[in-house]
Amino acid sequence: MPDTRTTLLLGGRIHTPSSPDATAMAVTGDTVVWVGQDGPGRALHPDAEVIDLGGAFVAPAFVDAHVHATASGLHLAGLDLTGIRGPGELLAAVRAAARPGEVLIAHGWDESGWTDTRIPSRAELDEAAGPVPVYLSRVDVHSALVSTALVELAPSARTADGWSERGPLTRGAHHLARAAARAAISAAQRQQAQRAFLRTAARNGVVSLHECAGPDISGEQDLADLIDIAAAEDMPEVVAYWGEPGAVATARRLGARGLAGDLFVDGALGSHTAALCSPYTDRPDTSGVRYLDADTIAGHLIECTEAGLQAGFHVIGDAAVTEVVRGFELAEQAVGKRALAARGHRLEHLEMVTAGQARALAGWNVAASVQPLFDAAWGGAEGMYAARLGPERAAGLNPFATLAAEGVPLAFGSDTPVTPLDPWAAVRAAVHHHTPGAGLSARAAFNAHTRGAHRAAGVADGTTGSLVPGAPAHYAIWEAEELVVVAGDARVQRWSTDPRSRVPGLPPLDPGGPLPRCLRTVRAGRVIHDESPLKLNR
Repeated sequence: MPDTRTTLLLGGRIHTPSSPDATAMAVTGDTVVWVGQDGPGRALHPDAEVIDLGGAFVAPAFVDAHVHATASGLHLAGLDLTGIRGPGELLAAVRAAARPGEVLIAHGWDESGWTDTRIPSRAELDEAAGPVPVYLSRVDVHSALVSTALVELAPSARTADGWSERGPLTRGAHHLARAAARAAISAAQRQQAQRAFLRTAARNGVVSLHECAGPDISGEQDLADLIDIAAAEDMPEVVAYWGEPGAVATARRLGARGLAGDLFVDGALGSHTAALCSPYTDRPDTSGVRYLDADTIAGHLIECTEAGLQAGFHVIGDAAVTEVVRGFELAEQAVGKRALAARGHRLEHLEMVTAGQARALAGWNVAASVQPLFDAAWGGAEGMYAARLGPERAAGLNPFATLAAEGVPLAFGSDTPVTPLDPWAAVRAAVHHHTPGAGLSARAAFNAHTRGAHRAAGVADGTTGSLVPGAPAHYAIWEAEELVVVAGDARVQRWSTDPRSRVPGLPPLDPGGPLPRCLRTVRAGRVIHDESPLKLNR
């Protein structure tokens, strides 16, 4: 039987378009049934179970529109390379972490931030790790350092494109090495990592995750396990995408929302594999790698459109974006603009896009699944983007304002483990973009991480992702106070985490300022994370 109990939340601040000054919300079962003020709430719901919010802020829960759950869970539990600052430190970390009889998988090194940018050789890695197979993914996960023992688990990598005798592996060689490392993980380790990641997402106020899986990334069993765990336990929802062309039957079998996510048109800027129209500034010998051409892209769009599935692609460089736009043009000639737009296809990252391309994509109703923390990590005059592309090209990356102005639906995500799953930090990063005029308002950024991300997964009912009567009860409760120290004296001050607020010095949106802590996360009326002092008064 459906749950018909009503819970009344009182004494807080409710982020809702239906009542900007709301302090109370009623939820029956899995649905928001009323939003308003405390007094009317008590009168209208006299038999409800009452929760005193104590001034806390209630908002639609976040959605992360691009994740890699197992890799993120392994990263959370294992060796973290994101803080490494040089080749010697990297080798020392491997030496300390390598355990005989185990495969060492670690993530996050980024030589663009090192003082000494020399990347350790395979011989140096072998000396540090001994006989232990080692797979160390770069922060963008498009290249990796591997030990000889790991290569022995994937011998065909030696003859694949992207092979290097001494440096990082890219392209096909990297995919083969990653698959070998993944195969060395036990089912129990994989599922433990998935649970750890799902719990972390819930702890950050996230109720839905778009898992970007595929044969070169995670594998069918990995995705099936993740879906089963999320469905069987009180966890965030997993919306599955499978990045493989010609795999309609696989998508049906896995229950995937579409053949999208990380279906690679190109690689990544950090690894010099994003496809560019002009060579890299710091590597004039290369313009990156393009894996799919316009005809192949069009064929995939046509197949997915006719099968009733979302199609999508990983696309970063300007040459790759140009190829994707041409692919959409060819697909429109085959199936018509109305049919193409009806499927709500999507693009991941879309970092180098012009206003004209954005306008064309909006005409096909293509959602942009973008990552604001990319700009926070690598934007600016001294960042990795400027080193790879030069300051002028780098300033045009991640043009969120242009995409929004041209009508492209935006959905925010993290691409975790590439950047952390930290939704408030992503909202802040979108507001404080390195390039003036490229960012969004706080309200638009917040919407892209909530309602917009639901819509990117095909949920277009008009209410999901909002706290209005009739909407699914997906919400998070955020702390109302923080401890601050002024002139040596500690005091508690109250501040608004409401992204509509324009109060000067709003802590969650100030660069470098504190971010709010999630007290409770609720998905469809069920609590999936709780560390709050909130009490139920019957």
